[in-house]
Amino acid sequence: MKVSGVFPRRRPPAPSAGWWAYVLPLALMLASDYKLRSRDIDDAVGGSADLTVLVEIAVYGAALLYLGWRFGFRLPRRRITGLLFAGWMFALYLAMSSLWSPFKALGAVRGAQLLITMTVAHFVATRATRADLRRLAHAFIVIVVISVGIGIAHPFPRTKHTQDRFNWLFVHPVIAGVYLGIAILLVVGYLVRWTTPRDRLWHPLVYVGALAVLSGALVMTGTRGAAMGAVAGIAVLLATARGPRGRVDVLIVGAAVSALGVLAFSDKIMAFATRGESAQQLASLNSRTDLWTLALNAFSEEPIFGRGLGASRGLFLEEIGLGGGHNAFINVLVDDGVVGAVVFSALLLTLAVVLLLLVRRIDLRADAGTALGILAFFLVDGITTEGLAAPANVSGIWLMILIAWTEVMRRDAAAALPSVVPSVPPPDAPPVPQPESQAQRA
Repeated sequence: MKVSGVFPRRRPPAPSAGWWAYVLPLALMLASDYKLRSRDIDDAVGGSADLTVLVEIAVYGAALLYLGWRFGFRLPRRRITGLLFAGWMFALYLAMSSLWSPFKALGAVRGAQLLITMTVAHFVATRATRADLRRLAHAFIVIVVISVGIGIAHPFPRTKHTQDRFNWLFVHPVIAGVYLGIAILLVVGYLVRWTTPRDRLWHPLVYVGALAVLSGALVMTGTRGAAMGAVAGIAVLLATARGPRGRVDVLIVGAAVSALGVLAFSDKIMAFATRGESAQQLASLNSRTDLWTLALNAFSEEPIFGRGLGASRGLFLEEIGLGGGHNAFINVLVDDGVVGAVVFSALLLTLAVVLLLLVRRIDLRADAGTALGILAFFLVDGITTEGLAAPANVSGIWLMILIAWTEVMRRDAAAALPSVVPSVPPPDAPPVPQPESQAQRA
């Protein structure tokens, strides 16, 4: 299996992959995060399975079986790019680390889900078009807007820690904030495409209305990491998706919004930032710094290969009452050690570099800038949540979608390159007369 450079050899644009290219990734997300019941974390790490867990596993299995039935399971004959290679290395290593996890049942299931997610992303990357991914983005926006409506129409019972925070069904406000942040960036990414309105599927006023609903819901969740990630993502999106003009937009809009916020909404901004917590809670980032101290101590005991996939979910329950690393990089250090952290960092770096190269092309700038904005959102949100480095959640699945989206853009870029294959005359063609040299004329 060979790994090619940034732009592979020229290939013709792939035909539309069909409904599965956007239905399968969305089905994996909904099965992983949308729950109709609240479950104690002790049951989750203990490996017990109820009907909801069985349905989730069945959805992943059905996605894999459909791809196998339609395309077959064969090793790729084409050269894969460095980005796809990095994605597979990340998925394979995390799945392998379940072998030494203290929670082997949980680790095995999550590892299998991660491999299935990467398989879906690989098929999307090699067979889908940007039109397919446009449908995926708009379907995701519709799902999140409908979810906000469900949360308003029928609030589900909340825990004592989420009484004053908005969510829907039994989706935790932190996870809801991730859905809302990604949807906001997608809406902004399509709304600012003034020069390419053909990329939009809706009227601009529809995007404006969706943006208002999603932004209000994000504030009501009280998820500070997602809010800061959305701000950072929008800044990156505007600075890249619209070229030099976008960087001017960031300066002007950013200065205006900051001034308005300080003058008119300073009390509400402070209330959102503090969320009624004490100075001690704020200093410890709501006990996260205590958790990170324990996590780094656990990492020092198994620094090379980590404790295994899923270990951080139950490692700190007895000592601090929190599950997971609540930080993407700390989580991958505990679960997968230095090796996993290097693989994870290489994947993020490769993705960022390829997107920065693609954003230089005018025809791909809008899509590449939107993807960069979502990646920036994940990096900021990953400071306080571990989803980006964990399988079977919206952040981890969207990371794989970003890989596929980038590969589709890169294939379009390679197809647009001029052909450099020299033309060879047929064997029966008459010889082409050559001009006489100066010596022959003399």
